[in-house]
Amino acid sequence: MAARDSIGKAIEQAHARGEPALVAYITAGFPKREAFRDLLGAVASAVDLIEVGVPFTDPMADGATIQRSNRAALEQGVTLKWILSELKAFSSQAPSSPRAPVLLMSYLNPLLACGLDRLPDDAARAGVAGFIVPDLPYEECAEMRSALDARGLALVQFVTPVTPTDRVRMLSQNSTGFLYAVTMTGTTGKNVAVPPEVLEYFARVRKLSPVPVCAGFGIRSREQVERLAPYVDGVIVGSALVEVLERGEDPVAFLRSLRVQSAQPVLS
Repeated sequence: MAARDSIGKAIEQAHARGEPALVAYITAGFPKREAFRDLLGAVASAVDLIEVGVPFTDPMADGATIQRSNRAALEQGVTLKWILSELKAFSSQAPSSPRAPVLLMSYLNPLLACGLDRLPDDAARAGVAGFIVPDLPYEECAEMRSALDARGLALVQFVTPVTPTDRVRMLSQNSTGFLYAVTMTGTTGKNVAVPPEVLEYFARVRKLSPVPVCAGFGIRSREQVERLAPYVDGVIVGSALVEVLERGEDPVAFLRSLRVQSAQPVLS
């Protein structure tokens, strides 16, 4: 099985339990670099998929919370090379036990600095299943897609509430792992009210997409997850989890509090 296929399998397993897949975002090395592997293991016990954020100096799609975590990680010397080394060590701790698939969420510059000639091999050896690259437009992603595809790694595409239908169809057909459906235009971290028009947008995207659809940006509560559950295949929690870590609270308890039973899928 290609590494990218583990993403869809994890989402299917959540469906079999009657709930949307829970995807957690953490910034690598935050809040403490030396505790990264312990945090990763704890979060993996509570979710279906993990996004590991590669800290960057200008995370333009992210709001203040994730910007703070990026800055703190960079100040501790966290780099992509270090992250891949830590992930490799983490995956080797108990290689036969089930683990939540890991995706790297990175802006393009750190990936290019690593080099597309070595990045896919290094990522595969580290147990990475795929990549999310928010500042890589589809029209410029052919080289990245080809390099990752050669090692069976996913490249997740984004859609937003203002993405035209034809483009939603095209992006979903060319997304691997899942399709990242942003709840709103703007940056991460804002609380989302999930009005009816947002639910209609998710229903439309899900009907068009041949891959699972996961909702992200501004998801903070069980009530939001319950409202989204019939319309999406998974929910992504980022800023709210980072704030839990900032406050020194228990991330596992927070993540488990978001678990809900899904209603039947709404496809129209």
